[in-house]
Amino acid sequence: MVRLIKEIEKKVKGKEKEIKLILASFFAKGHVLLEDIPGVGKTTMAKTISKVLGLEFKRVQFTSDLLPSDILGVNYFDLDKKEFVFRKGPIFTEILLADEINRASPKTQSALLEAMEERQVSIDKTYKLDEQFFVIATQNPKEEFGVFPLPISQLDRFMISLSLGYPAMEFEKEILLNKEVAINAKKLNMESINSYFDNIYVDDKIMDLILKIGAFSRNGLFEYGLSTRGLFALLNISKSWAMLDGREYVIDDDVAKVLPYVIKHRIKAKSKMDVNAEFFKLF
Repeated sequence: MVRLIKEIEKKVKGKEKEIKLILASFFAKGHVLLEDIPGVGKTTMAKTISKVLGLEFKRVQFTSDLLPSDILGVNYFDLDKKEFVFRKGPIFTEILLADEINRASPKTQSALLEAMEERQVSIDKTYKLDEQFFVIATQNPKEEFGVFPLPISQLDRFMISLSLGYPAMEFEKEILLNKEVAINAKKLNMESINSYFDNIYVDDKIMDLILKIGAFSRNGLFEYGLSTRGLFALLNISKSWAMLDGREYVIDDDVAKVLPYVIKHRIKAKSKMDVNAEFFKLF
């Protein structure tokens, strides 16, 4: 796992923690929302991760006129076969970059809901997506003109939300020099990784901590609390974080490390407060 992070860092400089978070989400079968200004490496991150993991990559540029069929695919009548044929859209891939997702209308955004939750698409009949299907969505700052806020149902399907931020000066210099670096791709043995993940031990104390976090989020201090799906996300990415650290069990520090990124897009305080600090009081 360390090798994967180092390979990705060859292209995405100085972002070890962010890389680890995205990989943790991938191995936990979640999805990632990147919220940042343009030009800080979001697309490069997605492309590099797919290359290092040896997975198929497709990108959809979301715009205001994008239709659900542009993502999912469409049924059309084949004159030669004299029957309707389904032409698959770009969602039929392993890693999908949904670029500037909040530029599309809510109707188009909702086209991803079933795919992200159940890894399938229903158009007349149900089509299964790849088992490794993983969405990395980017979102422009909400104050930008011409964007549509993501609904709660959409946000809750992202396991984590994070920002890459600007690179440190020494890393930005390397980026500006634009030196070509070879990336070693390696197809992962996902069966072995999934088996490792499924057998990671979670003590009752960790489960109680996660339940306590859920209860605290629903105590009236926030607009809305963590859903059960949100608590599942916290549990699974904590297991994945432990796996990336080479452990077979979860510790409370794993939960603490990933918690800010699980609640960032799910929790909104009713009054001014340091949300992360309030949650960390539970540890």
